[in-house]
Amino acid sequence: MQEYLTFLSIPALLVWLILPVALLLLAAFSNWTRSSSKQDRCWRIASRLFEASMVSTVMVGMLLLLGTGVPELGRQFGLYPDGLAVWMALLVAFIGWVILRYADNYLRGDPVRTRFLPWFLTTLASVLLLLFTDNLLVLAGAWVGVSLALHHLLTLYGHRPEARLAALQKFIISRVGDICVISAVLLLYRHYGTFHLPEMLQVAGNGSSGTLTLDVASVLFAMAAILKCAQIPFHGWLLRVMEAPTPVSALLHAGVINLGGFLWLRLFPVFEGFTAGHLLLLTIGGLTAVVAVLAMMSQSSVKHALAWSTSAQMGFMLFEIGMGAYTLAFLHLLAHSLYKAHSFLASGRTVAVSGVMPIRNASTRLRLSWALTAGSLAAVVLWGIPSLVANNPVLGGVLVLAISGAVAGIPSGTPIGNRLLLSSLALALLPIYAVLHWLVDPVLLQPVQFQLPFSALVIGALILFTLSLLSSVIAFSPEGRVTTLLRIHVSHGFYLMLPFDRLTARLSSRIREKHIDTLPSKCGLASLGEKSC
Repeated sequence: MQEYLTFLSIPALLVWLILPVALLLLAAFSNWTRSSSKQDRCWRIASRLFEASMVSTVMVGMLLLLGTGVPELGRQFGLYPDGLAVWMALLVAFIGWVILRYADNYLRGDPVRTRFLPWFLTTLASVLLLLFTDNLLVLAGAWVGVSLALHHLLTLYGHRPEARLAALQKFIISRVGDICVISAVLLLYRHYGTFHLPEMLQVAGNGSSGTLTLDVASVLFAMAAILKCAQIPFHGWLLRVMEAPTPVSALLHAGVINLGGFLWLRLFPVFEGFTAGHLLLLTIGGLTAVVAVLAMMSQSSVKHALAWSTSAQMGFMLFEIGMGAYTLAFLHLLAHSLYKAHSFLASGRTVAVSGVMPIRNASTRLRLSWALTAGSLAAVVLWGIPSLVANNPVLGGVLVLAISGAVAGIPSGTPIGNRLLLSSLALALLPIYAVLHWLVDPVLLQPVQFQLPFSALVIGALILFTLSLLSSVIAFSPEGRVTTLLRIHVSHGFYLMLPFDRLTARLSSRIREKHIDTLPSKCGLASLGEKSC
């Protein structure tokens, strides 16, 4: 029986091995051919490849549960098939398949359709390679490949000034992030003497002592995650990429931007306990979450609200990683990807519905009373079962805040029976989270020596208190003096993006000036029979 299961493992792993290559070859052919019928065939083949990826990933996951030695067999192919890779590969293939089907109709008749498919497939091929590999050099190369391919998607409408500026900002940030990742990988090699992740984990599991090298590597990986996840003060580009087509926005917000979190979920076992990188993620992620949530609450544009929401959710995810709540962060990543893909692909319908179905808030007293009641019940449950949040009161506060906010959002005129039902559904977040935590927790290697320092708990509590206070002021007193004074500043994220915006704007103007300076020499060729400028 064992030999039969091992025999089944080989074709599933071969699909994992071949899939990125097949996507790259299909991307090259799609970019080369000018036949519309062949390009349509490329779209259909790409859809079948994503379906094959989902099937093979489910097979790998089932074989892992049966304990068939798939990890050892996968490493012979340079793969790292574990639970994290299975969940992420299934997520990427599913979202890629959905976006591809949406874009097939959305971009039909649009001149950028022929350019979209090659770079879309190249982006996802790089993402899958990053998920599958057990070699950190290959992981770093795939990380670079994702950002370079995404750059071409962000500039599909290159004639739009905002799109060009966003792409330039993303390009600069990505190159700095690439340098951080490559440098950190080299530092890990210096410490462990290998680029192979399984060997690093084995050495780290034997009690390898922490060194300055590991601390510096953790800071570099934290910086890479902060840049990739559009954290303050490098978040301005995320608001400007709304100029890209909706499928590109969905791919970015539901997939690519999560890679900073995946990087840490993959590599955190190689570090020793709470590092300087954890502190950086905790602080910057928490600050971003506070600012982005407040800015999101002050937006009138659906897409801009979604962009601020993405920045906030990524901040929460990095905040959770900084506190060592890796399972919660992974659940956050999965839920955010699915929710944000749907939100962007359905953004047009959201605008239409909001235009004909205005939602009025209930009275402040009613909203506060229901929110406090639901939050108190959730707090009592977490007080009795602290293991739900790994005995971490700050993480418990995050769940209580989420439940209270959901109940406070119940609109005016909702019958008491429906209000009770909706409140019960909000409270059901606790048992749902418990079940999902139980399901996903074995996927991640839990750190044995991780001890969260008291200072980290204080920082986390201050961030959560600030978020609760300011968001409550805006939500429950939208016409109050404080809200009126803050609204314009909050809606612009307290202008924290301005320094980087000004830097890139000057750089963009210099590039444009150099381009204009070269035009006369080119236009001079017109007298020699060339086309005029």
